[in-house]
Amino acid sequence: MKQIVAGIVAHVDAGKTTLSEALLYRTGEIRKLGRVDHGDAFLDTNSLEKARGITIFAHQALVEHGDLRLTLLDTPGHVDFAAETERVLRVLDYAILVVSGTDGVQGHTETLWRLLARYGVPTFIFVNKCDAAGFAREAILAQLRKRLSDAIYPLPAMEQFTEGSAVPLDAFAEDIATLDEEAMNDYLEHGVLSVGRLRSMIAVRELFPVYFGSALKLEGVEEFLDGLETFTREREWPAAFAARVFKIAHDGQHNRMTWLRVTGGALKAKEIVSSSSCAAASTPSPAQEDDGMAWSEKVDQVRIYNGAKFETVTEVPAGSVCAVTGLTRTFPGEGLGAEPDAESPSLQPVLTYTVLPAGAESDTAGTSGAAKRGGTGHDSVNRDDAEHDAAKSETGRNEENDTAGQDAETDNSSPALPQFDDLTLHKVITALRELEDEDPLLHVVWVERLAEIHVQLMGTVQLEIIQQTLHDRFGLDVSFGPGSILYRETITAPVEGAGHFEPLRHYAEAHILLEPGEPGSGVTVGSALSENDLDRNWQRLILTHLTEREHLGVLVGAPLTDIKMTLVAGRAHLKHTEGGDFRQATYRAIRQGLMEARAGVSGRPETPVESRPDTTGEGNCRLLEPWYRFRLEVPADMIGRAMSDIQRMAGTFESPVTDGEYAVIEGEAPVSEMRDYAMDVNQYTHGHGHFSATFGGYKPCHDAKQVIAAAAYDPEADLDNTPDSVFCAHGAGYPVKWYKVPEFAHVDYVM
Repeated sequence: MKQIVAGIVAHVDAGKTTLSEALLYRTGEIRKLGRVDHGDAFLDTNSLEKARGITIFAHQALVEHGDLRLTLLDTPGHVDFAAETERVLRVLDYAILVVSGTDGVQGHTETLWRLLARYGVPTFIFVNKCDAAGFAREAILAQLRKRLSDAIYPLPAMEQFTEGSAVPLDAFAEDIATLDEEAMNDYLEHGVLSVGRLRSMIAVRELFPVYFGSALKLEGVEEFLDGLETFTREREWPAAFAARVFKIAHDGQHNRMTWLRVTGGALKAKEIVSSSSCAAASTPSPAQEDDGMAWSEKVDQVRIYNGAKFETVTEVPAGSVCAVTGLTRTFPGEGLGAEPDAESPSLQPVLTYTVLPAGAESDTAGTSGAAKRGGTGHDSVNRDDAEHDAAKSETGRNEENDTAGQDAETDNSSPALPQFDDLTLHKVITALRELEDEDPLLHVVWVERLAEIHVQLMGTVQLEIIQQTLHDRFGLDVSFGPGSILYRETITAPVEGAGHFEPLRHYAEAHILLEPGEPGSGVTVGSALSENDLDRNWQRLILTHLTEREHLGVLVGAPLTDIKMTLVAGRAHLKHTEGGDFRQATYRAIRQGLMEARAGVSGRPETPVESRPDTTGEGNCRLLEPWYRFRLEVPADMIGRAMSDIQRMAGTFESPVTDGEYAVIEGEAPVSEMRDYAMDVNQYTHGHGHFSATFGGYKPCHDAKQVIAAAAYDPEADLDNTPDSVFCAHGAGYPVKWYKVPEFAHVDYVM
């Protein structure tokens, strides 16, 4: 029997969960057809999902139809939970994109389409709600081809077929053949296209089958199942064990469950599994495990879930999806065995919120925490969290840093934000750590300087879910301060940073080359240093320190992104060097290089330096801010107002397209300017306009000078992230300012 893993994705309210119910009902897996609005859907197992009538977490169901055994993963449709959907895409064989027949392609639909293209997931499309008034089949098909792909075609159902069976495509045969050279050769030679040929085209995303129906009334569902059985093909898996983690959850007894897909070999209960970094290393050392680089743990239970119920099994083969207990150090996107870790997700939070005691939001209404303290509301400075570091060292997870707090100096005349008592504070942080374990993008941080807890969220609906989860699962009532923008920093020219750490009986020096990366590339690391110059174990330790936390920029203290860090020089002492010495040297090298970049230095600094360089400007550092990719639909007579608004918000847009009585504008604009624009659109169009926006990545900040000035961040006063170094003379260590480090460095610069 053919085994396929497929995920159902859609814009919210397109009928995604309803289609899942219909598939389960049609195949006899459930006897009663549940409904989302009734709170009895088979796959909405969480109480919050039943109460709100939306899918919040990914759920698994098992479907058998003919020769097809389908593992179905239902995903959230709301944009606030899109990160959960993106994590699931990495483990799919196929995706089922549900589009509303009445609403057509919506903003989040296009975001999902881009994600499917990024992860190379073959996609079937199901147009739902075709029984509703106003549905026009040809109009929807034309819209799908215009806004998603011109390779979208309806395929017929086939009761009897083999790999070589001809598919009756009628008028579409020639058009489909033009999508692939081999398909065209087959068509010219035989006049038809076979099942095998269409399967191949679908598998490489050259063809996207579309089906029409109504999931609620079970119309078209049987034909869709037949299409999945006919036009999907099973993958071949390697013999070596491999698995990809896509979700972390906790059951009712607070057991930590790691959801994964086995992508090679087989997974057995009580088996020892290792992280992919451990598998890649020939002889992993205990030091590596302490730094979170590699680990090995024993799987306890292996569970196969079907809705809320599960079956405990002793072994699952490659291609299966399961949840395992006993693993404490896994995280979403991690590879096990021979499977490499996944790249960073493309969907990222753009707002940060302050966690406050229940009822405190009324005290802070209309202003951000920064404003309460005389700041600006641009709240995104990072700082180390010692408690978090200790917790992460126990679980093998990477260090985290604060991404909150670009505040000006405290205004003593302003009222302080309400604070938790010590016992409640500990409970809240512990509970949020568990939620962060499930969703790393939550990024919980304790800001010691401000005595505040900050979290990163996608939007207000996710905020409400977090608030309700803390109440239901942990018995904690909290509120949240107003959200503020999450900034990032990068550089525009390469620079070599040097860090030296040599208090008495310690020694380490590291030189890190910082180079601009491609937009959206995040942080990449590597080594260009020979093992003759620095032993392999020290090099691997330095690379760990480059990735174990988010390093901070020097403009406002925001996390670095779109940057490449390369180890180019270093030195250890045979007797005095310890593991922690290179952590200090590496951190200081990065910050020293950033300070040189802010001073306008490119490559390597000139020596000697007689006076402190000018770092009042940006130099070669750049402040980045999140941008929205938006689609605005307004009555044609209001297009002038809309275009004027976008220009005022520092946005850009393509030429407007008039569609009857409405005009459509697509473009990009800063999140800081466009956050509340949907309400403005609704107001000035009297409810006739429609605005949708998705995260469009980070770009240079449009008002960088004002943000930097308002943040009033002093990188040299940030003692947790100092750019200075420590040298030793006459038996005692002494500090050296960052601009003097090149003169004192023991290792020559490479650049």
